[in-house]
Amino acid sequence: MRPLAPLAAAFALAGCSSVNLWPFGSSSSQEVSRTPAGATEYFCNNDRRFYVRFLDNGASVWVILPDREFRLDKVDAATMRYTNKSAILEVNEAKEVSLRDGATLAFTGCKAGGAKG
Repeated sequence: MRPLAPLAAAFALAGCSSVNLWPFGSSSSQEVSRTPAGATEYFCNNDRRFYVRFLDNGASVWVILPDREFRLDKVDAATMRYTNKSAILEVNEAKEVSLRDGATLAFTGCKAGGAKG
């Protein structure tokens, strides 16, 4: 009789709506946003995207790519160009962003939030 006590307790608890014995979450769970906190998502040509978090009142940016993250500092106060001497992020007058990673222009025609231009 003693080995059946845990099994009976499990069935009794399963009848309670506040107890969830399913280890993988409930079926009513909502998808969590994949956008990093405080970052803007940029949608680019060729269905590419990345995230940018502006830091220090625009004096620098934190670029978040699928495989890595890095900081870029503003070149001068008059332009919207950021670099770390390897990567370059530029914002033009139309608020379109491009990101060059080394010698490769990796992201072009990027718009914040997927806005179509």
